[in-house]
Amino acid sequence: MSRIGKKPVAIPSGVTATVEGGVLSMKGPKGTLSMPMAQEVKWDVQADSIGVTPANETKRARSFWGMQRTLVQNLVTGVTTGFSKKLLITGVGYRANAQGKKLKLQLGYSHDVDIDVPEGITVATPDQTTVEISGADKQKVGQLAAEIRRWRKPEPYKGKGIKYDGEYIFRKEGKKK
Repeated sequence: MSRIGKKPVAIPSGVTATVEGGVLSMKGPKGTLSMPMAQEVKWDVQADSIGVTPANETKRARSFWGMQRTLVQNLVTGVTTGFSKKLLITGVGYRANAQGKKLKLQLGYSHDVDIDVPEGITVATPDQTTVEISGADKQKVGQLAAEIRRWRKPEPYKGKGIKYDGEYIFRKEGKKK
């Protein structure tokens, strides 16, 4: 039994939920998000909450139960408060600069790395070694953060590279004489 799936998702004031053609849409102060509804679960959309229950007793339906409830919770959180990730850049000469819908990274390559920022996502650089990514869609925010980090993953000897805020880098000792 899914403990997560049993709890209904509360819909705060200012957020509206609609179901049209198997697609759940949420509209709130941060924008509109939608998600296709899985056939393995039943949805109980009310004015102040959304309940998720398995459609039948198959293993597939029970495995979708908690995940679908969490995805609905992510929609509600996204349209009310949004999601954000913070990346820290460590290394001599490594810099980041947000310019409109582009992020320019200098990461020790012979060229600058330009990354296009997708719609609905905002990228800010409070200083040259910090990148803050925010938006309503949790998947897009995490995907963009992973793509930026992929250019220079932190290395274990000096810790140079791009890491998430709060990420622990296991450090190794260098060569001994």
